[in-house]
Amino acid sequence: MQEYWTFEFPKTDDPSAQLSRILMKEEKELGIFLSYYYKKEGALAEKVNLKGEPQFVDAYSGNLVLDFDLVHFNACLAIHEQKREEMSLTFEIDLERGKLKLLGPYWPSREMDEI
Repeated sequence: MQEYWTFEFPKTDDPSAQLSRILMKEEKELGIFLSYYYKKEGALAEKVNLKGEPQFVDAYSGNLVLDFDLVHFNACLAIHEQKREEMSLTFEIDLERGKLKLLGPYWPSREMDEI
């Protein structure tokens, strides 16, 4: 499984600053995006923040690290656990279309076992 998410990216002279602003503004959307990776565990990602500075490979792409609270909650089992996690993402900025694409890590998913 490998997830991706796109955001609007207005034209700018400083892509790094614009990237940081978008990630701060879209904290809840990023939580939804990251939660896809933990749905089998029944966990949600909350309070997403950019950790450090984005590392640009070229003018419009690179890597970044997001840190977030990973919350496991199940009222029936009286579970409410929370821990801080982080995840590395790849980003691509398409100024022509005004889009930012975040690409999460590849996590292989296990298929059904043979009987």
